[in-house]
Amino acid sequence: MLKEKAVASLGQQSLLMPAWVTSALAANDRLKLYLTLLQSAVQHAKSPKILITDWGRDLAQAGLHDARWLQDMVKAAYFDDQMLILPQFNQLLAALAADLSIMARPLCDAGEGGREDRLHLAARRDNWLQRLHQMEDEEGISREALVELTHGNRKGADSFHLLVMDLHKQLNAMASDIATENLDGAHVWQIEDHDRPLIQAFMRGLHRTAALKFAHPGLDTAVTRDGARLLIQNDIGTNDVHVLVIEIEQDAINLTYSDLHAGRFAFFRQMLEEVGFLWTVFDPMTSDGLNAGKPYLVGKATLTATGQDLLDGVEAVASRIVFVIDWNRARKRLQNFVRKGQACALLRRAAKEEWGHMAWLLAGGERLVFNAMQAVDSEAFRIGDRLDDVLGEAAASEFLQELMRISSAILLQQQPVALVADEARMLLARVLRQRTFEFDLLAEHAAYCHALAQALCDALENGAAMDAAQGERLVLRAKTWEREADHLLMEARQRAERQSRWSSVVELLEKSDDVADGLEEAIFIHSMTLLEPLSGLPAPVNEVLRRLADTTLAAIQDQVKAIEIARHLSERSAPLDSELFLQTLWRMLHAERLCDELSRQARIVIVRSLHAAPAELLLASDLANTIEKASDSLLAAGHALRQMVLTKTGMSA
Repeated sequence: MLKEKAVASLGQQSLLMPAWVTSALAANDRLKLYLTLLQSAVQHAKSPKILITDWGRDLAQAGLHDARWLQDMVKAAYFDDQMLILPQFNQLLAALAADLSIMARPLCDAGEGGREDRLHLAARRDNWLQRLHQMEDEEGISREALVELTHGNRKGADSFHLLVMDLHKQLNAMASDIATENLDGAHVWQIEDHDRPLIQAFMRGLHRTAALKFAHPGLDTAVTRDGARLLIQNDIGTNDVHVLVIEIEQDAINLTYSDLHAGRFAFFRQMLEEVGFLWTVFDPMTSDGLNAGKPYLVGKATLTATGQDLLDGVEAVASRIVFVIDWNRARKRLQNFVRKGQACALLRRAAKEEWGHMAWLLAGGERLVFNAMQAVDSEAFRIGDRLDDVLGEAAASEFLQELMRISSAILLQQQPVALVADEARMLLARVLRQRTFEFDLLAEHAAYCHALAQALCDALENGAAMDAAQGERLVLRAKTWEREADHLLMEARQRAERQSRWSSVVELLEKSDDVADGLEEAIFIHSMTLLEPLSGLPAPVNEVLRRLADTTLAAIQDQVKAIEIARHLSERSAPLDSELFLQTLWRMLHAERLCDELSRQARIVIVRSLHAAPAELLLASDLANTIEKASDSLLAAGHALRQMVLTKTGMSA
C-alpha cells in the first residue's frame, strides 16, 4: 500500500496499472459470479423444489472463501408478489458497488485512454453506484430492477451487466497495452520465471493453428499471475457470452468456458476430452433480457498433470481455440448439404486434421458448393436437390471434407480464391464419376432379401422344433424387414421423379421387392403350420421345401455379389471383372431353373405325405408356390441388373 502511494506521488501512476488491472479482472470474475448467483436465486424462488447447485468451488476460485452468505442468499430467496426477497440483500448491494468501483478504477480514474470514453464510463459507473445505494432502502428487488441489473440486450437501456461487459472488454485491451513484456506473442506482466515454459507452451500451440483463422480477429493472449495462479485469457470472439479463462495452479489446468451455442460448446468439450480433460457442465443459464432470452452454457474443465505432460496439456488447449471461431456459421452452411450431425462430424474431423473451416468459408462456403453443383452436371443436380440426396451421405461428406482440406491448403499458400472454385468443380466431377449411391440402395435392399431368405431356411431346418410363439416372433421380424425394403423402393421412386437416371434403379427394385414380398409371405405361411391343431409339416415335406428355400437363398447371395461387382464396373473395367459379373448372373439363372424342378418335386412329396390332411396339404402347396414365385422374381431382378450394368458401361444389350 505504501509503495502504491509512493509511486502515485511521483506522478508515475501508470506503473500501478498492472496491479490495478489484475485487481479489476478479479473483480470482474466476482461480479459475474454475483450476477450468476442472483439469477440462480431467481430460479430457486420460481421453482423451490429444484436442486440448488453447490457454488462452493466457484466462490473459492473467485477468492470468496468466507462468503457462505452468498449460498445462503440463493437458498433463502423467495418472491413476495413481484418482489424478490433476499435476506442478504444489503450485503449483495455492497459487494456489487465495491467490485464495480475496483473494476472501473483503471479505466475511469487513471487518466488512460480517450477522455470522452473515460468520462462516459465514469458517468455510467457513478449512475449505477447511485442506483445501488438507492436500492438499499428497498425491501427487495422488483422484476424491473432485476432486468435492469442482468439484461444483455444492447438495443435496450443500459444495465449493470452491460456495464460490466464493456469494462471487461476495455480491460482486456488495456492489459495488452500495459503489458510489461511480449513473450512469444503473449502480453504478459507480473509473471515469474517458472511461468515462462507454460506461457511458451501455450503460445506454441496457439501459433501452430492460428494461421487457420486467416484475417478473422481474435486469439490475442494476455497472461498475468494472481497469487498462486497463472491466469491466461484469450480473445476468442466478439460475443459477450463466449469466454475462455485458463488458470494454472500447481499441477492442474483449470479452464472455464461459456458459450451461447450448445453445439459449439459440445464441440469444444469433446476436443478437450480427447486430450484428457474432465468436464463439469452446469445447467444452462437463462434470465429475462439476457442474450435475447437464449440460454448459455458454462463448464469447467480440469487436467491434472506434471512436468512435460502439463506443458503438453497447455499446448493442446491453445491449439484447439482457433476451431471455435465462426464454428456455428460453418455448421449452418454445411447443413445445406448434409444432416446436422454429419456437419458437426465434418467440423470435428477438420479440427483433428488441423485444416479448420475458415478457409472454406472465406472461399465461398455454401456458394462454392452450389456453383460446383450447377457447373458440373445439369442432369445430376436439379433445383432444390441436396448434395447428400444425389451423392449419398457418405460420398457427400467425403467431398465436403476434401474440399475443406483443399481450401485450407490453397489459402495458406496465399493462392487465388478462384483456384479453390476450380478445384471444387473438378473434385465434384470426380465424385460424380465414381458415385455408387444407387448401388448402396440396391445392396441394402438385397440385404433385407437375404435376411428374409435366411430366416425361412432356418425355420424349415428347425422343422417341428419350432413352436407357434417362435413362429409368431419370426413373422414380426420378417414384416419389419419387408417394410424396410418397401421404404427403399419408395425412396428410389421419389428420386426418379426428379432425376431420370433413377428409373432403371426403380425398375430393378420393383422386381427385387417382389422377392422380399414373396419371402415374407412364405414365412407367414410357414408360421400357420405351427398353429394348433397343426404341429408342423412332416419331415419329408420340410426337407424338400428346405432345399427349395436353400436354392433361393444361394441365388440371393449371388445377387448380393453381382451388385457389389456392378458397383465398380465401367467402360474401363478389366474383362475379368465383366466375366465375373456375367458368371454370377448365370448362376442366378441356373438357380431359378433348379427351383422350378425342386418345386415340382415338392408337389409330389406334398401329395404323397399329406393326401389325408387337407389343411397341411393346402399350406405346404402354398408355401412351395410362394418360394418358387420369389425365385422367378429374383431372375427378373437379375435381368434388370444386367441391363442396368450394360447401359452404365456403354455396352449394347
